Amino acid sequence: MTVLDIPQFVLFIIKRLKHTGHQAYIVGGAVRDACLRRPITDWDVATSATPRKIRTIFGDTSLFALKHGTVTLVDSGHHFEVTAFRGEKNSLDEDLSFRDFTIDAMAYDTESNRVIDPFGGENDIRSKLIRSTGDPESRFREDPLRLLRAVRLSTELNFSIETQTKRYLTTLAPLLRSAAVERIRKELMKILICRKPSTGFYLLVRTGLLEQFLPELLEGYMKRQNAYHRYTIFRHIMETVNAIEPVSELRLTALLHDIAKPRVRKKIDGIWRFYSHEQASAELAKKIMDRLKFSKDMIQKVTNLTRHHMISYDSGWSDGAVRRLIRRVGTGDIADLIRFRRADIIAHGLDNQDLGFLVELEQRIDYQLKGSSAISTRDLAINGNEVMENLGLSPGPEVGRILNDLLEKVLDCPELNNREGLIGLLAGIEKG
Repeated sequence: MTVLDIPQFVLFIIKRLKHTGHQAYIVGGAVRDACLRRPITDWDVATSATPRKIRTIFGDTSLFALKHGTVTLVDSGHHFEVTAFRGEKNSLDEDLSFRDFTIDAMAYDTESNRVIDPFGGENDIRSKLIRSTGDPESRFREDPLRLLRAVRLSTELNFSIETQTKRYLTTLAPLLRSAAVERIRKELMKILICRKPSTGFYLLVRTGLLEQFLPELLEGYMKRQNAYHRYTIFRHIMETVNAIEPVSELRLTALLHDIAKPRVRKKIDGIWRFYSHEQASAELAKKIMDRLKFSKDMIQKVTNLTRHHMISYDSGWSDGAVRRLIRRVGTGDIADLIRFRRADIIAHGLDNQDLGFLVELEQRIDYQLKGSSAISTRDLAINGNEVMENLGLSPGPEVGRILNDLLEKVLDCPELNNREGLIGLLAGIEKG
């Protein structure tokens, strides 16, 4: 018997709705996760009250309404969705019949402490199966994002997709293009942070869903008639995604870091070679992320890591060279670049010697970051105002160029980074 440990605010919602003569049940992911013995993060309530009634009943509670038919109540920073029953009968069973998959088409009655399961969701959980609620074509046409959600749930829960449901994923795949890109992006990121994202991506390829929102990734995927190296690109991307820790920006970097590789290949003496694929991949990654409406911060982070991911370090690097690497990548991203590069090397199947060089570089970077050496112009002992004052310059790009010239000298000779030394260097700098 499944018994939910229900937050007090959810009990308050249900009690008030029932007190005003309405039905109210916990529905969706909370019931599914309780049956799976997983932590519950989202609490949703379905009710016979209309959205207008819900707003009136909870007029003394912080709320907002962004989705049709749903009112979101806010308590201590947490959101709780209260949704009116769907369908003409205004009943729980009819509402559940409109939900996407049987494992989400269950409700919980707080009075009897029992799960209401008209479509066999609990049995499908035991069978580890994703099955459409009723006719799969109808469910997917009602909301094409469910096509992608089926793959995400299958990947997240390590469930199989029931045969007929899976067949319609392929048949109706083009419908996904009609879904809002923001919703597609959200499901994509949920797949990426699963324990083994590659399982989901191979399923996206086989069903034709990947082609609908990320066709660029297919350029590195081999169908049997294609060149072998294309398969190895896609396989390497998948292995890198699996190898990196489940942090959104790192997983997304892993997905996109070689995205342009098939576009920059040349065959020389029978060997495929790739030219400047880091820069090309960073540029293509930005186009993709712009299309999927990622935040500017996420785009900047992922493209920066992608642009610099091919670190050609050896023990002969000077300390200045290490400091220049930190400067190019940025102090905020350098640690993540090392973390990503480690996963990239592991995915390539390279030996411990390659990781040994990376460990050495990581130690040298850590030493520089903990030291007092200047890494950026902000670390210099003089600023732009002092440059203008000493050289009689007005504000403009020339000041920045001079500060960068000073930094170049300081990167090689940190002992020059004092006010007297830098002002002395100004005399030898040519003004543009």
